[in-house]
Order: sequence, then structure tokens, then C-alpha cells
Amino acid sequence: MSIEQNKEVVRQFLARFASGDADGLVDSLTDDATWWIGGKPGELPQAGTKDKVTMGAVLRGIGAKIPGGIDMRIRGMIGEGDKVAAEVEAYGEIVNGRIYNNEYHFLFTVRDGRIAAVKEYNDTLHLKSAFAP
Repeated sequence: MSIEQNKEVVRQFLARFASGDADGLVDSLTDDATWWIGGKPGELPQAGTKDKVTMGAVLRGIGAKIPGGIDMRIRGMIGEGDKVAAEVEAYGEIVNGRIYNNEYHFLFTVRDGRIAAVKEYNDTLHLKSAFAP
């Protein structure tokens, strides 16, 4: 696939967050996909490397906590080979009454029109405090 096609795969993937389509997000991943989130797993359960099944549960859990979806506003995107890097600002209203407004840098690996790997960097303190009970 071309770099522009890979960028479009990423755009569509991020758009699924806004629609709250957790199943569509999971279906967009290759069967052997990995998703790494920065942070210390002992301090932030989402941190570390997850496989497709585990990440599917995480994405569905987020969807239940932000039923209106998360607006993933792409601020910038570059691509090279099978990699696409994206700067993204997220916004959503959590069922606990808090606003989730985080900033991300993602590095996606695209294979055959699907996401094969995600490296996610974000404000882990905001993530932890926004979703705290």
C-alpha cells in the first residue's frame, strides 16, 4: 500500500473512536496486532504491550465509559513505508461526569489495510485521574 493509503487507514481507524465503534476498531486490527501504551503497568493498568484480544476488551471498556465516543482530532500526520505517525487530541465526556481531553502521539504500523501495531504515548496522569472512581 502507498503512504497515502496507509494514512487513510489510520484516519478511518481514529474516526471509529468518535463513533464509539469498539468492534470496528478491533476489526481494524490484524489478528497478530500488538498495542503498546507508555507508562508503568503497576501504576496504570492500560500500560504495556497488549494483544488484539486484550486490547479489544480495553477498547470496549472505554466505549462503555465514554458512550458518546471520543473525538480524535488529528493535528498532524506523517508516513514512511508501512509506518504512520499521528499527533492527536482526544475529547470525550466520561460517564463519571469528567471530561477526557488528552494529547497523543501514535506510531502505527499498517499491513494489508489493517493496523498491525500501535505505539501510544499520552498524558498518563490525565488518563489515570480522568477515569479514577
